[in-house]
Amino acid sequence: MSSSGTSYFVYIVASPSRTIYIGITNDLVRRVHEHRMKEIPGFTATYHVDRLVWFEEFANPGTAISREKQLKGWRREKKIRLIESMNPDWNDLSLEWDDEDRRIGVPRLRSG
Repeated sequence: MSSSGTSYFVYIVASPSRTIYIGITNDLVRRVHEHRMKEIPGFTATYHVDRLVWFEEFANPGTAISREKQLKGWRREKKIRLIESMNPDWNDLSLEWDDEDRRIGVPRLRSG
């Protein structure tokens, strides 16, 4: 997490059929919950895009915005390679967060 205490996340959520959405947030736990509960009408709610399959954390919002734009400009095949480099089975990474992660709003993957 950044020294100012605020982190910015670029993330990819996917549907069971692997429709993907790329977004940015300063609260990944809250944002994934919003996708899962379909709290915001639109593409992700319509197409059931609610499983977190990839994310990166940034200390600087400008860097995060640049990365989001970069990813959105990629061809689908390149996005898939990125996801599969971190998550070859397209598992929902948010299921690996423990209760403490959810309470403080900072996702960390549990070590095996």
